Amino acid sequence: MKKILISIATLIVLAAAGAAIFAWPYLFSKAENQATIIVTNDDTPLAQLTQAEGEKFSKHVEDLLRWLNVDLSQRVAAYNVNQGDSPLDVARTIRNFSQVGLKLTINNIRTVDQLAQRASSKLMMTSDQLLELLKDPAYCDSLGKTPQTIVTLFQPDTYEFYYAVTPRDFVKLFAAYYHKFWNEERLAKAKALGLTPDEVATIASIVEEETAKKDERGKVARLYINRLRIGMKLQADPTVKFAIGDFSLRRINHEHLKVQSPYNTYLVKGLPPGPIRLPEKATLDAVLNAPQHDYIFMCAKEDFSGYHNFSANYSQHLQNARRYQAELNRRGIH
Repeated sequence: MKKILISIATLIVLAAAGAAIFAWPYLFSKAENQATIIVTNDDTPLAQLTQAEGEKFSKHVEDLLRWLNVDLSQRVAAYNVNQGDSPLDVARTIRNFSQVGLKLTINNIRTVDQLAQRASSKLMMTSDQLLELLKDPAYCDSLGKTPQTIVTLFQPDTYEFYYAVTPRDFVKLFAAYYHKFWNEERLAKAKALGLTPDEVATIASIVEEETAKKDERGKVARLYINRLRIGMKLQADPTVKFAIGDFSLRRINHEHLKVQSPYNTYLVKGLPPGPIRLPEKATLDAVLNAPQHDYIFMCAKEDFSGYHNFSANYSQHLQNARRYQAELNRRGIH
């Protein structure tokens, strides 16, 4: 009997040792890096985990998820992997669907195509899926927008989204931020200027293209408001660049001014159909709080400081323009 008990005890010890050896890498191997990985919906859903922590670690996580009967197609999301996590820790994070948000920064964007490309570079949706929505007149109309003004919903900032957010939920979240920004006070200021929020955004977009100097934006905005009020064409060079689709132009010539487009404010009176870029919230406020003045002309300063000379009459404007054009010629800028 004693020999039997010893044999049983030995078997138990050996089994325990074997189990410990088998379980050790699943329970006690550690993630070496802090990483945010995405479980994808393709043939290699844990490819990012493999890249971050190595093939062995990723294989252990994959084994555990299979034993836990986790369907990875239902766990497509971003997850944090902490330094020191075991494969079991990571498997539990994925099994429990403990997803984290991904930061998406919206800035320096001029078109819906650029917006869609930026979103698709971070999120699961493709640019085509988002564009199909943003260019749908019926969908835009349901939000009180047109395909030309839908971009006003997307105000530059840093936002957080789940990786698998749908295009509709994506736009819905931006619409919520948009309506929060356009509170009663800002709506009242826009109304006092005789403008809608979309028109404020359109002016702000032109202003941002005209000047990089934030302390000058309100002054430029008032100039365009003055032009609108007297029925003068805006004659804004940035709208011509937008109409042509070449934002690298440094000098607008007479051929450029002839381009047929509703965005060419040298040919079309009033505001273009929508913004020519996504203006910052601070620029929207600069339009709403534009200081009073009677200027209707502006020209870049010949010192290339980025600021402008302003004038209320054409003769003074011509003098300013000649000085600037002379400097362009001297510097060989065409």
